[in-house]
Amino acid sequence: GILALAASAAFAQSSYPTKPVNVIVPWPPGGPSDIAARPLAKGLQDELKQPFVIDNRGGAGGNIGTAMVTKAAPDGYTLLVTSSAPIVINQSLYKDMTFKSETDLAPITNLLRVPLIVAVHPSVPAKNLQELIAWIKAQNGKVQFASAGNGTPQHLTGELFKTQAKLDITHVPYKGSAPAIADLIGGHVPIMFDSAIAIIPQIKAGKVRAIAITSAKRSASLPDVPTFDESGMKGFESYAWYGFFAPAKTPPDVIAKLNAAALKTMKTPEWQKILADTGSENVGETPEQFAAFTRAEAAKWAKVVKESGATID
Repeated sequence: GILALAASAAFAQSSYPTKPVNVIVPWPPGGPSDIAARPLAKGLQDELKQPFVIDNRGGAGGNIGTAMVTKAAPDGYTLLVTSSAPIVINQSLYKDMTFKSETDLAPITNLLRVPLIVAVHPSVPAKNLQELIAWIKAQNGKVQFASAGNGTPQHLTGELFKTQAKLDITHVPYKGSAPAIADLIGGHVPIMFDSAIAIIPQIKAGKVRAIAITSAKRSASLPDVPTFDESGMKGFESYAWYGFFAPAKTPPDVIAKLNAAALKTMKTPEWQKILADTGSENVGETPEQFAAFTRAEAAKWAKVVKESGATID
């Protein structure tokens, strides 16, 4: 009996995938999630010998595409690559969620973990985080900060800063990083939280000034920019991260096979270049480690939403 079971398990293991796999990205084409999804799909295709096809399904802060995956057959032929918002932020912000990411999705692995940077227009007199906090306090509630949109890690990192430093500062959401950065450069908004990947070119060009980075350690791309922790905000850490998921109840052998293929892809020179370009650490991990990380993140952002009173309305 045991031999027959082992043989059937081995057969199941070796047979997936036998047809093209759909990888849903719940954001419009060309966004940061594509930076992770496209090379991952290519690597999985090379490794597993079937097409992995990217399908961008944007809308509702990532909720529409994510919901599609939670309702798909758990057979390994519909997968999800997304930024963290629909996984660990939206359930605290949106009133009507049609899915519960913790129970309706099976984590495969984290793909990228990108630190955020608080940057200011050059006219802002602050050169470091303590000076920035003092300057904001001196403006008596007149200061605004920009983000890539409501409910994004950029927005909530700003809210975390606001609650921890006890600041009176107003959030201005934009439709993505590009228009927010344009307004920061133009001096229409003095402060912005953005992912390293989006704002590093503007910092290097001298158009905006980086004040602090939200990673645990300094970034190799910006060695002169101190962390929040070094700047006096102990334990302040935040990332825009991008993960790989399947529908809940996907067979464990399929998850294991996808995890192994993803981790192999993440060791390639192409992926190492993506890590360097985005300022990400290497975050390939087991499904169990990634599940524990997503649970901790959900708890962290629920607390930020509650304490800051952040809403998406």
